Amino acid sequence: MIQTATRRYAKTNMAWEALSRPDAVGRQAHTLLLMANGRRSEQELSLLLGSDVSELAYGLMEKGFLQNTAAVLQADPDEDTLAGN
Repeated sequence: MIQTATRRYAKTNMAWEALSRPDAVGRQAHTLLLMANGRRSEQELSLLLGSDVSELAYGLMEKGFLQNTAAVLQADPDEDTLAGN
């Protein structure tokens, strides 16, 4: 069974405060903060925003607005069989 780590981001207290002041972080960052709920993956957030959010999310995490809530996902055994593994 293959395990892969998926980055998921959740808001920090600092992010909750910034949501009331969209101009404090910029439009795209504000939108990302709104959508980051700890359950959406980085890929899902990128699809919702229409562009890759990797750098933006990392920058917001470095500034203390987001925290990484990485989850370990296990591939379905049937997928391994279909892939020939």
